[in-house]
Amino acid sequence: MSQPVIGVTLDSEQPGGYSKLPWYALRQNYCEAVVRAGGLPILLPHEPEQADAYLDKIDGLIITGGAFDVDPSMFGATARHATVKTKDRRTAFELAITRGAFERDLPVLGICGGQQLLNVVLGGTLIQHIPDEVGGALAHEQPNPRTEAGHTVKVVKGTLLHRICQTDALAVNSAHHQAAKDIGSGVVVDALAEDGVIEGIEVPGKRFCLGVQWHPEYSISSGDTKIFDAFIEASAH
Repeated sequence: MSQPVIGVTLDSEQPGGYSKLPWYALRQNYCEAVVRAGGLPILLPHEPEQADAYLDKIDGLIITGGAFDVDPSMFGATARHATVKTKDRRTAFELAITRGAFERDLPVLGICGGQQLLNVVLGGTLIQHIPDEVGGALAHEQPNPRTEAGHTVKVVKGTLLHRICQTDALAVNSAHHQAAKDIGSGVVVDALAEDGVIEGIEVPGKRFCLGVQWHPEYSISSGDTKIFDAFIEASAH
């Protein structure tokens, strides 16, 4: 198996903290998870007009998470919840490169906010703030450390995720206030939290297209490491 080149989207921050100028950021464990599974991570700055050039260089795409939201107008919402925070250039780049990856049928893995963007690209909508829309919701922004599980998800049998993880339930961490709501055409829900919140989506017709609402780069369970293994294997062929 060759070593596939994996494009990993960066987060962006305003001046302050690391630099007095705008800066990019990424937790190291995203890259560590790619390397452990046999891939070569490269980081993708937010240059929408360069999306095709980046796609010429990579074998698979990871859309990472972050403390921000997709603009609700992008999925047809007329109202915007007070908690919504956008990063417009990041989203513009991720939309461009994700759509390009679909056109080329490159393997795509969307993580947390990356799953939410994936659902929007595929024609779906989002819950803008879980506590306001889901009765009896779990603590999807868990109070305990992200290195620990926050709740469990049910894995739907017969899905790619179930074939990868070989289990009916996974213990996952949870760091989100939004989630997929309506799903797009051809999209399959493959994981659900106990409160009914969608935790995983996939597109069966694609080479590899998987979105998970948790953060498998933390490797909390063997299922998390299997997700990266399967994604890197798909990207190597």
